[in-house]
Amino acid sequence: MTTTSSIEVNGRSYRLPTAPTVVVCVDGCEPDYLAQAVATGHMPWLKRTLSEGTALIAECVVPTFTNPNNLSIVTGAPPSVHGICGNYLFDTASGTEVMMNDPKWLRAPTILASLADAGKTLAVITAKDKLRKLLGHKMKGICFSAEKADQVTMEENGIVDVLAMTAMPLPSVYSAALSEFVFAAGLQLMQRQRPDVMYLSTTDYVQHKHAPGTDGANAFYTMMDGYMGKLDAMGCVIALTADHGMNAKVAMDGTPDVIYLQDWFDAWLGAAVARVILPITDPYVVHHGALGSFATIYLPADVDVEQARAKLASIRGVECALTRAEAAQRFELPADRIGDLVVVSERFTVIGTSAAKHDLSGLDVPLRSHGGVSEQRVPLVVNRKLPQLDMTRRFRNFDAFDLAFNYAQ
Repeated sequence: MTTTSSIEVNGRSYRLPTAPTVVVCVDGCEPDYLAQAVATGHMPWLKRTLSEGTALIAECVVPTFTNPNNLSIVTGAPPSVHGICGNYLFDTASGTEVMMNDPKWLRAPTILASLADAGKTLAVITAKDKLRKLLGHKMKGICFSAEKADQVTMEENGIVDVLAMTAMPLPSVYSAALSEFVFAAGLQLMQRQRPDVMYLSTTDYVQHKHAPGTDGANAFYTMMDGYMGKLDAMGCVIALTADHGMNAKVAMDGTPDVIYLQDWFDAWLGAAVARVILPITDPYVVHHGALGSFATIYLPADVDVEQARAKLASIRGVECALTRAEAAQRFELPADRIGDLVVVSERFTVIGTSAAKHDLSGLDVPLRSHGGVSEQRVPLVVNRKLPQLDMTRRFRNFDAFDLAFNYAQ
């Protein structure tokens, strides 16, 4: 429902913005990245914003992966509402494992599309193209990815000549430059077209490789801080959050600490009786080897689900093993798109399928990954004081548009 001053999306009301508003999702931004960078003088804009604006620690949705959380942010709702419960799923209707990149999987409208329908000008820039069609579903405006910035068309993306606009070469998908391109393009668009609302979403390539406080991490956040400062100086309301945190996932000798669940089930029930799905899976696995801290398992009808759950819960490194109903309730997931069981591993442990199916040759540093409840804490920062905000409420990363529109304007 659209009125002259607000929109309603997925049961939440949002005032239409009166100042240009930028919502930023920093992929993999464990809060300690910001703390370390600020403490060592690498983020002067953020240091000022932490004192003059509003700084919160929020929770992202579980599984703590890119697609579910970006879609939660732009719908203002959990996966039980919008339907995107991973980067990857087992489609029971077709009996195939597929990526969740197609908008057909989306079950709810986005705030972005509703804003465009209300007459606001929109620009959406994402690092990887896997998110572009989901974020831009039914949205009138500019929407493109840094990954395929050389292929933009007015018909498909609402813009042309992005490379010329940024004066940057097309970045590698495995680089910090992919995220910098997002910020550079966003700044140019704000300077040239001043859209009413902009959504910027980066990639976690740097966070997978560099721990908080390291040179590689601080260089990334210094770069980001510079762009945020320029957007702030242009009068933009900025709400900054993350899709998930990031942790080291290694044993004491520095090797990946992995539970290979498909191998475990094959040894117990026989080969290929159970099916283990890793929702972290996407086309870009070099930096994490498709290893994350969340898995779903599909079992045949003759296997006792509770018995399997209890056995899984006893494995070293498993934080929790839940039935479909338990996981759907606890993590606000669509029950028809998760397995009979959901398994979450502990902070320093990841889950794989079979050891033979994970290529870890691309890991040139100790594994860092995400997916579990241990990566659920994320920053939620707004460059405005929000005196009317109830600080006792539970904050989620998908409150970003609520804070930016309903409190910060």
